[in-house]
Amino acid sequence: MLTDIARGAVAAAVFVLLSAPAAVAAQESRAGQGTPNAAQPAETGAQRKETAARRVADAAGVARTMAATPAIAALLGRARGVYIVPTYGRAALGLGAEGGSGVLMTRHADGRWGNPVFYTIGGISLGLQAGAEGGPFALLLMNQKAVDHFRKRNNFSLNADAGLTVINYARMAQGTTAGDVVVWSGSKGLFGNAATIAIDGIRYNQRLTHAYYGKPITALEAMDGGTPEPQSEPLRTALGK
Repeated sequence: MLTDIARGAVAAAVFVLLSAPAAVAAQESRAGQGTPNAAQPAETGAQRKETAARRVADAAGVARTMAATPAIAALLGRARGVYIVPTYGRAALGLGAEGGSGVLMTRHADGRWGNPVFYTIGGISLGLQAGAEGGPFALLLMNQKAVDHFRKRNNFSLNADAGLTVINYARMAQGTTAGDVVVWSGSKGLFGNAATIAIDGIRYNQRLTHAYYGKPITALEAMDGGTPEPQSEPLRTALGK
């Protein structure tokens, strides 16, 4: 009869023999999973430029939808800037997610719309309904204080803690004076019944901005550029005078 020590030794040996093939298989599996990623070609400058141009074109389509509503068109006419996210959803909540990238347009002192700058949104901390579908939304920056958050910071939030009133357009009473930021959504129910909303984790998207202009450029250089960038003219036209 095997002693307790002998039984333990036999059990340990059997365990090692059974585990070895599984461990080898797991290592091979991990190695196989890593191969496609290593072989995957890096995104080219041309591809990034195409992504940026498509984002601006999509933003122009959203702006045309917004301008078709007279009340929104009136707000756009008064706004000092607008940040348009053509596609937003729960899959785009993570920082840096392409689906959460948006286009900022600001006005010059003479009232003309400037050139596009790209920012990425982190999340919406209030009002997003559990079952809401993604869709376009826009932040209408109604005064210089709201615009300055984009001008002076590369990672910031738009909320009461930042000294801003961020109003849900769907909850605005007719005739209500707009807050610092008015949030419009093209997806019914995206912001639920929240009267005010907090937008978190907004970051300057240097990669897309550089790709769009074909050179390194800061957010302020793009905003303050005096020469209108031709490819973004449809977006300026959609936003109106």
